[in-house]
Amino acid sequence: MVKRKGSYETLHNENMRGGEGIVSIENLLTQSELYEKGRLFAKITVNPGCSIGKHVHQGEMECFYIVSGAAEFSDNGEAVELNAGDTALTISGQEHSVRNTGSVPLEMIALIVFEG
Repeated sequence: MVKRKGSYETLHNENMRGGEGIVSIENLLTQSELYEKGRLFAKITVNPGCSIGKHVHQGEMECFYIVSGAAEFSDNGEAVELNAGDTALTISGQEHSVRNTGSVPLEMIALIVFEG
């Protein structure tokens, strides 16, 4: 199977998880294409000044791979700077948030998989 650019479902979330501004989520695979082992494989774009608010993951883990831009990642309350090439992991029971701290869009690949 091949999926082409422009064919992905894209969602635009305003104030995502209590964050600021609009965050775009381009779903690269559906949950069924992940064999029901996860719920998200997507390219996430966070524009300058925008953010994804603090939230906890239960029964799943999420990782972000930073493709471009700069971010402040809250890793269980500890602020960590992320840049292109960095990966952040949030396991079940932990919380995180992310804010674009740069002047260009923050682009990330995100994956959420279920425990067990």
